[in-house]
Amino acid sequence: MRPTRQPGMPHPRLPLPEGEEDLIAFQRWLEAAIPMVAALGITRMSQANGALTWQLALTPNLNDKGTGFGGALTAQTTLQGWCWVTLWLRQQGRAQDVVVAEASQCFLAPVTGDYRMTCAPRHPDGPAKLAAKLSERGKGSIELTHQLYCGDALCLEATGRYAVLPNA
Repeated sequence: MRPTRQPGMPHPRLPLPEGEEDLIAFQRWLEAAIPMVAALGITRMSQANGALTWQLALTPNLNDKGTGFGGALTAQTTLQGWCWVTLWLRQQGRAQDVVVAEASQCFLAPVTGDYRMTCAPRHPDGPAKLAAKLSERGKGSIELTHQLYCGDALCLEATGRYAVLPNA
């Protein structure tokens, strides 16, 4: 159930679910914490081999041409990177804020049906380097890559640098 608030009032900060990571509970929390998430068409989240994968429906992300709307796809890559870092931090037993510092996208082909998007570290040693920076300085950043596939066709590639802020 989404909390109600008065127009113009800040959105209340919702705590993340406790315990072993449950991606269904995480997605429910995400939809309550960031209202636009419920409209993005995420049908399933999974994690394997250091990657976060989302299955997404095209219908809520259509443009006037009947293909994927670039703005929605860009928002999804940004959010997915934020989720990757947030979930990684939770696996490390850390609760810190994450922000996107840089992002870029390259649109390669139209998205014409339901699709999947993967997110993983750009460099294999990225998580280890981030862990070291967090231990040393309490903050750091990591570069992630995103790939969006519609069937077997690679439709979008994106990169982002996500910063983990120091605890206040």
